[in-house]
Amino acid sequence: MNVVDTYTGHVDPGGDAARRTLGALTITKLSVGAMDNNTYLLTCRESNEALLIDAAADPERISDLVGHGPDRPALRTIVTTHRHPDHWQALGAVAGAYGANTAAHPADAEPLPVPPDFLVEHGDTLTVGACTLEVIHLRGHTPGSIALLYRDPDGPPHLFTGDSLFPGGVGKTTSPEDFRSLIDDVEQRVFAVLPDETWFYPGHGDDSTLGAERPQLTEWRARGW
Repeated sequence: MNVVDTYTGHVDPGGDAARRTLGALTITKLSVGAMDNNTYLLTCRESNEALLIDAAADPERISDLVGHGPDRPALRTIVTTHRHPDHWQALGAVAGAYGANTAAHPADAEPLPVPPDFLVEHGDTLTVGACTLEVIHLRGHTPGSIALLYRDPDGPPHLFTGDSLFPGGVGKTTSPEDFRSLIDDVEQRVFAVLPDETWFYPGHGDDSTLGAERPQLTEWRARGW
């Protein structure tokens, strides 16, 4: 697999992966499956341990993303952001191939093809080598949707939002109550506490920053989606 190091936040279905290199962590983004799902490989530069966010589809491409040489990272953990099947079609195959532990929120664990090794709640942490990720529970798209936050000591925060936040709006909900729950959590647990320069990585499509989206929050709430 070709991995480009010019990171823009855009990847094409079936195309190259894109890698962003931070001081302590690399973030490599790949589009997989028929629904243009993003999967993210986070690798600690010190330990060469890795964590995968959403083994969504195409286990062979995900395996190519991890690599096949002796210097490939050790995939220790796979996190599923929420219960929808397009985000875990490759979970069993990838977890089995690498012996990786799996993690998810308890409210979304039951539909997953393999029982999670770790159940994570709001405020918990996960590690990838020497780096720490904070779990943020965002209720509404599904009951157990989570985001993962990496506070880069050398730069802005990096937030992996699953299907709870996209450029242009929050994720799809099926009732007014679920929408209010999600927009409330996104406002209170994300926008109210993180700076504008926070870069976020959604479950489908291109990345954005909180600063680019913040002016639209009132509009999102008013339109109801």
